[in-house]
Formats: sequence, C-alpha cells, structure tokens
Amino acid sequence: MTHGLETALTQRLGCRVPIVQTAMGWVADPALVAATTKAGGFGFLAAASIPLGGIDAAIEAVKARTDGPFGVNFHMFSPNAAEVIEAVLRHKVRAVSYGRGPEAATIGRFKDAGIICMPTVGAVKHAVKAVALGADIITIQGGEGGGHTGSVPTTLLLSQVLDAVDVPVVAAGGFHDGRGLAAALAWGAAGIAMGTRFLLTSDSPVNQSTLDVYLKTKDPNLIRITTAVDGLPQRFVENEVIRQLEGMSGAARFAASVRHGVAWGRKAGMSLPQMLQLAWKAAMSEDFSFAATVMAPNLPRLVEAGLVDGDTRGGLLPSGQVAALIDRLESCEALISRIMAEAEGRLDALAALRRNGKDTA
Repeated sequence: MTHGLETALTQRLGCRVPIVQTAMGWVADPALVAATTKAGGFGFLAAASIPLGGIDAAIEAVKARTDGPFGVNFHMFSPNAAEVIEAVLRHKVRAVSYGRGPEAATIGRFKDAGIICMPTVGAVKHAVKAVALGADIITIQGGEGGGHTGSVPTTLLLSQVLDAVDVPVVAAGGFHDGRGLAAALAWGAAGIAMGTRFLLTSDSPVNQSTLDVYLKTKDPNLIRITTAVDGLPQRFVENEVIRQLEGMSGAARFAASVRHGVAWGRKAGMSLPQMLQLAWKAAMSEDFSFAATVMAPNLPRLVEAGLVDGDTRGGLLPSGQVAALIDRLESCEALISRIMAEAEGRLDALAALRRNGKDTA
C-alpha cells in the first residue's frame, strides 16, 4: 500500500503523495497518467502530442481508469491548444501545467473554474512572472532535467525560487528515489516532479527497443544538452541524429526542419495554411528566437520516431541525466511505494539526529 505524506502539494492537488509525473509527449498517455494517480501520485496528460480532435477521448480514457485527480499539460503553440483549453474547462480537470505561453486572460479562465495552474519554469524571473500571472504552484526544472532545460542545477534554482515566490514550489530535474524526495522536502519544496523515472516504468508506452537504450546508458555525460534541434537548449541521450544535426549547416538544418514539420503537420491533420499560421504565431511570440521558430518543426517528428517508433538512431531520445542511474523498469505502484518508504526512512533518520542532539545537549 502506498504511504502518505501531506504537504501543500497533496492538499491542493488532492493526491496522496507529493510526487508528480510530468507531461512528456508520447509518454504521458492516459494509461501512464492513470497508473500514477492510482499509485497515489499526480499525473499530467501530455496534450501537445495528441492529434486534433482527440483530447476529449484522452481525458475520458484517464477517467475510465481512475476516479482520482489528474492534470493536463498544453503548449500555446501546439495545433490543438485552443481545443485543449476548452476541454480542460469542460472536464474540470484538477490542474493544468504549461510553459511560458498562456496570457493572463487564459490563466484567469482556469482559475475561475477552480483549476490549479502549475507552470514549469527554468529561471527565477520566469517563476516570478508566472506567479504574477496567477500561478498557484510553481514547478522548477533544473539543468539536470530532460528535454528543454536551463543551465542552473536543481539545488541552486530551487533555493532561488523558494526565496522569490510565495506559492508552493515543486522540484524537478534529477529525482528518482526517496532520498531525493526527502532532500527536496528538507530544502523547502512541497514535492518532486519526475519525467525520466516515469518514462522508465513498466506502465510507460515507450517502444521497448528505446527503453533498452535508456537502460543501457550508464554515463551521465552521454545524456547531454544540444541546441541543434530547435535552437534552444535541450537534453537528449546522445545518438547518431544528434551528431548529424550538430554537423549540419544552418541551411541544411532549416531544410530538414521544414521536411519534418510538414510530415508532422500532415499526420496531425493540419492543412498547409494551418501550419503556416502556427509558424507565424510562434515567430511573433516574445519567447521564441528566430532560430527556435524555424527549427522547431524538427522536434515533434524526431521525438515521436525515437519514443514511439523505436528508431533509436534516427529519432530523438529526450532524457534527464538521472537515466544513467536507472537499471530496471518498475510499475508506477512499485516505484511510488518504494520512493515513499525510502523518503520516510530518511526523514525518520533526520528526526532521530535531532533527538540525539537534544539528549546530549
């Protein structure tokens, strides 16, 4: 049976344990989200990788598997952003997670509906801005994390954000066991969020060939940051496509991005005008550099190839450095139960140190 540990995170989200499963595209599907929720954690459904017209069915699929609380993650520059927002409001999911996309009006709609707003940030200034826009909880991701990430380690970023905002803070980037949860709580966090650790579970939908590559990667230096995919820093398991992209000229990389973008758009059911409109919207955002705008179409198709198709050489494998410490697949139930037992053991040990200190004073 999963242990309980009450924090501001569990109180606000309604989960039993302060562990969040992050919304990884093509990974955080209804089955993984439901498995996390049933085990006592809080799962976020990755809506950005759900085809147009599919978000309602995905939310219903989670509800069919569990009556526990869960959330939905979305990106304002995804083709289905407007659809996801309306579905979240209609289904009254417990929380939404996002990056720096939503404006105050959209966040206000969520809050008016009683939906917890829980953005993920990688810098102090973004945390402060998110709270000013209405965020209820902040998730910080340190540089050890997978996918888009910053350069500040989790421990430093966590301290900075805890001092800068007055809402609960969740720590992400480098967590995989109970020692990490106990450490984060001792630091002042309300809980931890994990992506890579949930990707590497038996409930994960990731292709088995891809899972095998993750489990065989034992050198954290081979899980590294590159800007070659879309112009922004991202962490992946190093493979042939990463080296190929890094060796391309800017023109060749742009041409590859266009090819991948058109292929992905067609698969998502988008017309060419819709693709161009989405690209223009991204270009006009203050959060996107020119390089990121023109290269962004590389990302979804290559990540899908790596995670879904099992193309471990020609597809991308997003990952936190913590993958190098993981050697087996556990179910979400076993994983969360183990983490909670380990965390409670560490917290008991710390409490014993304090008692011993008083006894000898």
